[in-house]
This record gives sequence, structure tokens and C-alpha cells, in this order.
Amino acid sequence: MKKCWIVVNGELELPKFTELYDFIKKAAEKFHVSAQIVKNNELGACIGNTELSLQSMFDIPDFVLFNDKDIHLAEYLELLGIPVFNSAESIEVCDNKIRTHLALAKVGLPAPKTFFSPFLYDGMKHRREQLFKLVSGELGFPFVLKEARGSFGNQVYLMQNLPDFLEKVKELGHTPFLMQEFVKTSECRDIRLNVVGDKVVAAMLRESANGDFRANASQGGTLSAYSPSRSEIELAIAAAKAVGADFAGVDLLFGETGPLVCEVNSNAHLLNIYHTTGINVADFMIEYCLSKC
Repeated sequence: MKKCWIVVNGELELPKFTELYDFIKKAAEKFHVSAQIVKNNELGACIGNTELSLQSMFDIPDFVLFNDKDIHLAEYLELLGIPVFNSAESIEVCDNKIRTHLALAKVGLPAPKTFFSPFLYDGMKHRREQLFKLVSGELGFPFVLKEARGSFGNQVYLMQNLPDFLEKVKELGHTPFLMQEFVKTSECRDIRLNVVGDKVVAAMLRESANGDFRANASQGGTLSAYSPSRSEIELAIAAAKAVGADFAGVDLLFGETGPLVCEVNSNAHLLNIYHTTGINVADFMIEYCLSKC
């Protein structure tokens, strides 16, 4: 019997996360995989002069489903020779929206017009406004400002005018962020497509229920099953490949001339799409991992 770890964050114990971990564990057990939910703070990664040693009460698994953003631990497990899904590199690229858009740009995938903030060291603030005035003039108001790291539609803001924008820049300090055109044709709605390998296995339409420009369910959005077009399917698969993900939740916007990639999520939440479509994406993920191990 194959063994797998579902690695999670030991301090993240909210019900919506623990339910997700149990959901994935049950999917693994359907495929006769012995699955253990392992917290990242239960694994002691030691780097010696010539060897690696992992302090753990668990037997080394055949593969790992890495459901956390502890990049260092994911990379360490890879060094031990354990197949990790998704890879440390892919998780890191998806967790940083700037890196995501750079990866998309490398292969020429369509996305909203995007600028990113200059790098600052800790404790610094942007003191020169000229670049931000130029960017806002190019994008026009309103436009979207996103912190480079954030989930569930949090750390995303709609900038309506220059004074508010400049104030937000000051407020963010050294936090990296990107500035992105507001795609009017996709206002209050987007598509989530779950990609596993080279297939889109489930899709749903997300629509704001309260006028919020974000369509995330956690921001009050409503969900419905969706039949993606061929171009949407091809773009979602290409986006997952661009960031190196074995499986991902790809968010697309309705652009004027076709779909645009908004975000790629390496640790997509699977319960909403299951309750909306009846499709268990975790089943496809386990099947995929077994095919690679």
C-alpha cells in the first residue's frame, strides 16, 4: 500500500482548512493510499555537513501532497528524494503574484496589463511618487492593487483616485504589490478552473453577490457550475504549466477579446467547487500522483 503525507500548517486550524485536509485524506483512502495529515511543525529538517536527517515520528512516505506554503520544508523533502506535489518552486511562484505574472509573461499568456512595485528593504517606504503617478495614468482609474502575497481575495484593493492610491502605497510600506488594469468586461465575475496534469477537471463561475468587485466566495460571491470554452480550457492548462504546477486552481477573467489569466493557485481550496459541481478534484489529484510515483 502506498503511503502519503498531506503536509499542512500546524498553526492553521480553522474549520475550513481542517475540513479540506480530511477531504483530501478521504480521497487518498479511496485509492487505497495510507494518508497521514502531517503538520509542518511536526517535522524537524536538519542539514548536516554531509547528510540530511528528518526528525519525525512518521514513516517516510511514497509521496507528499503539500498543502502549505512552507517553501523551505517542501524543498527539503524534495532533497530527501520524496516526490512533492506541488513542487516547492511552483508553490513559491504561485504564492507571489508578481512571480506568477512574470512566469505567464515568459510564455506569452494573456493577462491584464500589470505593473509591479519597486523593491524596498524592510522598514522602508516609497518616498518618490512620480512612478506611481505614471502608472496610474497608464492604467486609468479605477484599477486594482494587489499585495504580492494574499489569498481568498484578501489584500486586494480597488483604487478609485490618485490621493487614495498614493495613501495606500504609503500604508503598504515595503510590502511588494502589483498594479493591474481593471477589466470592466469581467466586473464582479470570474471563472475558476481546476487543472490536474493536462486536463481541466472542474470549473465554476464566481459572481459577486453584493457589488464587490471581487468574485471570491469568501468575499460573498455566489458560485455556479460552468462549461468552459476550448480557449478557456487551453489557457488554464497553459497557465498551470507556466508556473510548473501539477495541479492548480486557475482564475480567468472575461477579457474584451478573450480570456485573461488573473491568478494561479497552487493550493486551491477544493470544497467550494465540489459542493458547486459535484466533482471531487482531490480524486483526480490522488490518481495523478499515483501515476507519477
